[in-house]
Amino acid sequence: MASERPLLISTTPGASTPDDAPSPHPPAASQLPPAQPEPPLRADRLAFSVEVPDPFRPSRRGDGPADDPAASSQREREVGDDESRGVVVGEPSPEFAGNAIRTAKYSVLTFLPRNLFEQFRRLSYVYFLAITVLNQLPQVAVFGRGASVLPLAFVLFVTAVKDAYEDFRRHRSDRQENNRLASVLAPGTAGDFQPKRWKHIRVGDVVRVASSETLPADMVLLATSDPTGVAHVQTVNLDGETNLKTRYAKQETQVRFSQNGGVGGILHCERPNRNIYGFQANLEIDGKRVSLGPSNIVLRGCELKNTTWAIGVVVYAGKETKVMLNSSGAPSKRSRLETQLNRETVILSIMLIGMCTTASVLSGIWLLNHKGGLEFTQFFREKDYTAGKNYNYYGVGMQIFITFLMAVIVYQVIIPISLYISMELVRLGQAYFMGADKDLYDESSRSKFQCRALNINEDLGQIRYVFSDKTGTLTENKMVFQCASIRGVDYSSVGDQLWTPKMAVKTDPQLVKLLRDSGKYEEAKLVLEFFLALAACNTIVPLVLDTRDYTQKLIDYQGESPDEQALAYAAASYGIVLVERTSGYIVIDVLGDRQRFDILGLHEFDSDRKRMSVIVGCPDRTIKLYVKGADSSIFGITNKSSDLDIVRATEAHLHKYSSLGLRTLVVGMRELSQSEFEDWQLAYENASTAVLGRGNLLRSVATNIECNIHILGATGIEDKLQVGVPEAIESLRQAAIKVWILTGDKQETAISIGYSCKLLTNDMTQIVINNNSKESCQRSLVEALATTKKLRAASSIGTLSPMLASEASNVTIALIVDGNSLVYILETELQEELFKLATECSVVLCCRVAPLQKAGIVALIKNRTDDMTLAIGDGANDVSMIQMADVGVGISGQEGRQAVMASDFAMGQFRFLVPLLLVHGHWNYQRMSYMILYNFYKNATFVLVLFWYVLYTAFTLTTAITEWSSLLYTVLYTSLPTIVVGILDKDLSKSTLLAYPKLYGSGQRDEKYNVNLFVLNMLEALWQSLVVFYLPYFAYRRSTIDMSSLGDLWALAPVIVVNMQLAMDIFRWNWIIHVFVWGTIAATTICLFVIDSIWILPGYGAIYHIMGTGLFWLLLLIIVVTAMVPHFVIKAFSEHFRPSDIQIAREMEKFTNVNQVNRSEIPMEGFS
Repeated sequence: MASERPLLISTTPGASTPDDAPSPHPPAASQLPPAQPEPPLRADRLAFSVEVPDPFRPSRRGDGPADDPAASSQREREVGDDESRGVVVGEPSPEFAGNAIRTAKYSVLTFLPRNLFEQFRRLSYVYFLAITVLNQLPQVAVFGRGASVLPLAFVLFVTAVKDAYEDFRRHRSDRQENNRLASVLAPGTAGDFQPKRWKHIRVGDVVRVASSETLPADMVLLATSDPTGVAHVQTVNLDGETNLKTRYAKQETQVRFSQNGGVGGILHCERPNRNIYGFQANLEIDGKRVSLGPSNIVLRGCELKNTTWAIGVVVYAGKETKVMLNSSGAPSKRSRLETQLNRETVILSIMLIGMCTTASVLSGIWLLNHKGGLEFTQFFREKDYTAGKNYNYYGVGMQIFITFLMAVIVYQVIIPISLYISMELVRLGQAYFMGADKDLYDESSRSKFQCRALNINEDLGQIRYVFSDKTGTLTENKMVFQCASIRGVDYSSVGDQLWTPKMAVKTDPQLVKLLRDSGKYEEAKLVLEFFLALAACNTIVPLVLDTRDYTQKLIDYQGESPDEQALAYAAASYGIVLVERTSGYIVIDVLGDRQRFDILGLHEFDSDRKRMSVIVGCPDRTIKLYVKGADSSIFGITNKSSDLDIVRATEAHLHKYSSLGLRTLVVGMRELSQSEFEDWQLAYENASTAVLGRGNLLRSVATNIECNIHILGATGIEDKLQVGVPEAIESLRQAAIKVWILTGDKQETAISIGYSCKLLTNDMTQIVINNNSKESCQRSLVEALATTKKLRAASSIGTLSPMLASEASNVTIALIVDGNSLVYILETELQEELFKLATECSVVLCCRVAPLQKAGIVALIKNRTDDMTLAIGDGANDVSMIQMADVGVGISGQEGRQAVMASDFAMGQFRFLVPLLLVHGHWNYQRMSYMILYNFYKNATFVLVLFWYVLYTAFTLTTAITEWSSLLYTVLYTSLPTIVVGILDKDLSKSTLLAYPKLYGSGQRDEKYNVNLFVLNMLEALWQSLVVFYLPYFAYRRSTIDMSSLGDLWALAPVIVVNMQLAMDIFRWNWIIHVFVWGTIAATTICLFVIDSIWILPGYGAIYHIMGTGLFWLLLLIIVVTAMVPHFVIKAFSEHFRPSDIQIAREMEKFTNVNQVNRSEIPMEGFS
């Protein structure tokens, strides 16, 4: 960059060189870009810092409007030094955290206790543990002690192995990170940098970083290879943004280091916090206090770019770095199905208690009826005559209690222990296929779909409300300058281009001519001033690139805001080219003449002021204040007495631009006198050197200088819609999903975009709420509710039937409400009225909303209805909304990865929401619903078989089925097929689901998982258990068959029956499903052979005896057919006489040519 600096540079009054001696108030030319206040550049940055509170200190700053400076100073004195830290430059301090990081959760010693603790946070696991412990007691033991531990141990082991593998990868990553090398200044030396492992770096160390190297800790820049102290960093590892950011070393430290190779002094900074966009500190050096801000700190994880080297002092290390403090994930969410599952678990618990009570009470009655013969019974001998004491009889009351506990152990599997791990495996498989779906892959950003929260996949199939950001979510967030209003004159026509920067901008021929004649006419001078403001009032980093033609230079602008880039490219296209930025000045090529403009002060954008300003020392030795921001902000500080006509004309042009869907900004200017500048400089110095409360002080200073502004003009920037957005919104609306847009743009811009994306249509009735008081908001809400009732009543008059009346009453109404009104509505009693009105409307569009208001709108629906909500956004200002919704989706866009990091799912384009919800959401909901109900059904079938057997064994809780078969039934015999079906089965093809969005309604209406289906499954379990038990019972009743042989039949028959029912319900077969469904039956048979071949187990050889008879095979056939008849009849009746939408669509696929491809078996690579 230094090579691009012009040879002849103009200076401002009072300019000084780096050799000048430092003074309490530095001359203007040496003034570095001042510390940036909190919140910095964009409004979404403010939202990010607000949403993640500082865990290390009270949240005083930014709680309200700017405080009085005196009050802020008083508050600083009251806070004391305990909220700041002192760092001696060059002296490593053991007082603070080391630089070693640890993302792993476990160590060798803590893995077992901590992992078990986390697993047993599930109450169901505690239940199964209690059952296992009960079975260890001799009085109530039913199964062998080892066998009873196996199911729980298997589930715990599988989960522990998974967690251990994940933690091993984290340990490996930590070791690689901690053992990287950095160059650290040896204490007591000047310029002697020695290699040191990252984990050994301490706060106070001076570190040297070379180009393209990653920063090992959070450091304050002391010097760089650029004489002006400029360094460029890329923060892609921190926030995902690829644009270069400019950071600066203070001239005081830059000069000091260049002279003697070292920097001493004491640095006072705020305590560690999560705000990656804010920093407040000061450095005491040579008896002078130098203020430091966000532009002077570089954070761990960033990469140094376009800078040969940079040297800094470590202020935060290891776990105290901002990237580590922000490494926590999004809040944990539970799916609706998992929540509803608790209801069914309670019902099953009641059934379990009922069966146990029945068995124990009947056992007590049997004991009372046979108490006289207990001495001679096999199991209840009253006395052991060899020892002269009771054998195993404790009285009727205690026997009832013991029998109850034994029954709990025997019937425990009615609550399936394998269900939770099955759900995790199914979700993992579903996430894999969602990520592999080519329809969810974004070619432009080369980003795949990410499933960041595995526990809510099925919620994607039940969404009723979508809350969407506009900029970067519905639009591309690639700003293109389209038109300008300069001093009340509209320039909207398009002609040839004067310049060709990296991003081409269409130019207005009249403006080009005026700029060429800028020395002749006053109007032309104002046009030049307008474009100088666009080129100077920003934080853009210009990169000058070579081209094939050595006489031509290509300008590439790097910046944090796409709006700023668009305006800088626009100025360059008109010949006002920003070619260089240093810590103290910028160089602008003005129509071929390079000129230097000294940056004397910079007040960055914040959501309170809604504007930014820069104080510039111009080549003609004048000092000017350039301001740009929202129209509501700039018009409030203009000098309307002299510019009234211009203000009115500009407002008219702004309305025109907004109606075209353009994003608008107003640009203003004010010339400062020397005394005004000096007063500002003194106030700024006092504010910027404060460590605490600096943000409010700097905002106060900015507000005082930003007044009496003269309007230079306004800009219109186009943010084009993403591809497929109108079609996606239409598909979502057909699926009965309401789409609400929540944006910070002007009302006119938001409405225009609403029409462009087909969210708003010409036949909609628009209700606009735009008020400035609580009373007026209340009146508007009451009137709007009355209007909706009248419209619905009027539309239903004259209808011929109730069905037509229902359709007529569904009149489309669009509600448009602005952020000012929401201030008086949210968190007051009026929000109930807003809720009633919004739910009556087909479309809701909220404009000029703050980040917390977005979350408030989502909470308005989420907390008052059972409807599932989804929020989608791309910026940090969408984080609160994403985390508030039931499902949060982040867009990998132009505004970093804050939204992605806080989301449950991440993807590249808004249009991907259609296949995500209508296809994968539908599949996930249908599969998971069936899997949960099937698990309840299959376990209930088996438990009821055991219950019927108890009725014929004097209620002694003995079982004919071996203990190993009982325990393996739920873990091995029947769990694998349902997992595979839960991952691979599809009721409808992707093309059908996309062609008929209304099919998505099955999930919204809970058609696949509800109490009625649960009861139906329990009734089927009851019937099938009766068939499985009583057919063999009556067939072998008068035979001499032993109980072990009959138990093998009762163990095998339920497995065949429940797998046959699963096979009857599978929609699409492939070879994997075939292997697991039929393979499970074969595996069960093999297990029975193995168990009966172990001579030390009861029932040795029984399976060989019973399978050798023809009656065994005949019974299996009769059992399967008889058990399946009711399910077949119900299925046939419902599909023939009361078919659902899904069944009709399936018949369309089968009997028409809509989807012939899906009639064949699906290959492995075609599951997505």
